[in-house]
Amino acid sequence: MNAVVSKDGTKIAYEKKGSGKPVILVDGALTYRSFGPMPGLAGLLAPYFTVYTYDRRGRGESSNTKPYAVEREVEDIEALIQEAGGGAFVYGISSGACLALEAAIKLDDKIKKLALYEPPYITEKAAQQDWKEYTKQIVELLKANRRGDAVVRFMQFVRTPTEQIEGMRQSPMWSIFEAVAPTLVYDAAVMGEDRMAPVKRVANIKIPAMVMDGGANLMDRSFMHQSATALAKAMPHAQQRTLEGQTHDVNLEVLAPVLVEFFSKH
Repeated sequence: MNAVVSKDGTKIAYEKKGSGKPVILVDGALTYRSFGPMPGLAGLLAPYFTVYTYDRRGRGESSNTKPYAVEREVEDIEALIQEAGGGAFVYGISSGACLALEAAIKLDDKIKKLALYEPPYITEKAAQQDWKEYTKQIVELLKANRRGDAVVRFMQFVRTPTEQIEGMRQSPMWSIFEAVAPTLVYDAAVMGEDRMAPVKRVANIKIPAMVMDGGANLMDRSFMHQSATALAKAMPHAQQRTLEGQTHDVNLEVLAPVLVEFFSKH
């Protein structure tokens, strides 16, 4: 394990593997460097790039300076980019894609290319009330130190089947979820108070970008497809890719070649 120190003094733990141009992988909710999809993805990308996986602040072996602000998480990515030589490709998934997008807005040409998979913005204002109720409930549960209940509420919000939630509660992984539960508030902040796709702000992103979504069950998850379309249209040098047959839990064997192709193009 290596570590960089972010601008506010927070220690950010990271690992790197492979060789070539640097790629930084940004996790979504409840996952981190050693728990979730990123270690597997790093292994698939390492033959082509130097791949950085890291623990977002408040997770794993990273520290957690308060008060939280999205800008501090952007500074964490900036510290990693500096460690990687001053420039890097960045890939983010889910709320991590929203964070990667915020980093691209603020860090100018330090991010050389940007790839996103299903940033879960909404496009309909009618869904905003549900979002505001969810974020309020998460904050209240965590203030009461009801971490397990906060994880359940998150899983319910993202439509995880009840029997699957119950199964996870009985498994060893539940303690891992509870440990990082306070960062659910951070993920909510990254997605914004209204959770709308920031189409006006991304218009200033001049780097090559790719916004991906999964093609499976498209009718049930059309808001992610719509958000991907809106973001790709708003960025001057962006493309949209729909990965056929894929859900939000994307198959890494399908995803990795798409990233290799995109990051390798001149």
